[in-house]
Amino acid sequence: MDRVLIVSGSDNATAAIAGLIREAFPNCSQSVISNGSEARRAAAEKTYDAVIINCPLKDEFGNELAEHITATTNASCVMIVRAENCEQVSERMEDLGVIVIAKPLSKQIFYQSLKFINASRKRLLGLQNENIKLHKRLEEMRTINRAKFALMQYLNFTETQAHRYLEKQAMDMRCTKLEVALSVLKTYEP
Repeated sequence: MDRVLIVSGSDNATAAIAGLIREAFPNCSQSVISNGSEARRAAAEKTYDAVIINCPLKDEFGNELAEHITATTNASCVMIVRAENCEQVSERMEDLGVIVIAKPLSKQIFYQSLKFINASRKRLLGLQNENIKLHKRLEEMRTINRAKFALMQYLNFTETQAHRYLEKQAMDMRCTKLEVALSVLKTYEP
């Protein structure tokens, strides 16, 4: 984990949370904010790996902030709530992917939660990267198919001939089929 936002109205709790994060992730950059509205602004301006919310905050309880964070960012979210509220808050927040931990804060549970968030985040980033690659490949295929269609429309090629033409041009010109397809589209599409 590289960047964490701590949102807490209590200086003592903030110091304790910051210390636990420092132990688990010594190189992690921490930002500290005391209320929900400032936290929303900070989350919009910077990218955080995790947002730790020590409830209640000065201007709200914290569940609204957690909902906002999960809806508008890719940051993982942890809420620290009083033990008597833990079950009720957890029921509402677990569908959003928010981890809810009861006070008093157990060092071991908090540490395990951070490690779980870090592992989940790495897996999620891997899936996002793969998704980006697949979208890029799909866009390339669409472009190549548009070029085939242009060849079929303007040069009366069959689909097989258009496919073969793009492949042969790519081999002859030592470039990708996408580059050939873009050239064809530049020539035949307005």
